[in-house]
Amino acid sequence: MLDAALRRLIDPPLDRAGRWLSARGIGADAITLAGFALGVAAAAAIAVGYPLVAVLLIALNRIADGLDGAVARATARTDRGGYLDITLDFTVYALVPLAFAVADPARNALAAAALLAAFYVNGAAFLAFAAMAEKRGLSTRAQGEKSLYYLAGLAEGAETIAVFALMCLWPAGFPLLATAFAALTAASAAARIVVGARTLR
Repeated sequence: MLDAALRRLIDPPLDRAGRWLSARGIGADAITLAGFALGVAAAAAIAVGYPLVAVLLIALNRIADGLDGAVARATARTDRGGYLDITLDFTVYALVPLAFAVADPARNALAAAALLAAFYVNGAAFLAFAAMAEKRGLSTRAQGEKSLYYLAGLAEGAETIAVFALMCLWPAGFPLLATAFAALTAASAAARIVVGARTLR
């Protein structure tokens, strides 16, 4: 919901940084992989009881996620890069709730399962539509330049990261935050399914 507005604010400085990095031979895929490692480290920090450390690692993961696209725009976008970007992002999104379940199964497991189920359905709606849109030659730049058709929703990247940060800052509130965000994500998935089905009719 907030991603399109945020892109207009953050893309200019990211693009400047991307040109600087690309001029020094740093590739987009390397940044994607480094960002993924930071995301995995964040999940590990949550699982072993260091959620405040995880906040910093998640922030660095998101910076890397912005920079890899900026470097790609400064050089050449590739299907491989776009594939790695979306796949590894979704992996980190799955690892964070799982890490909270590992940290405190009795308190967090059910809410984590609900959130992961909502993520699963939302991801399916998002990616299936992107595949169909590619088949039909549809495109959009509403969310900035993407490797695939980005069907907007209520729960997007900005909302997800904000909720993850809140979870890390208030670990005791994870069941409440996860359940509420699962409901929002489910609503976002339902809206994407309806919009996607109408568009492809």
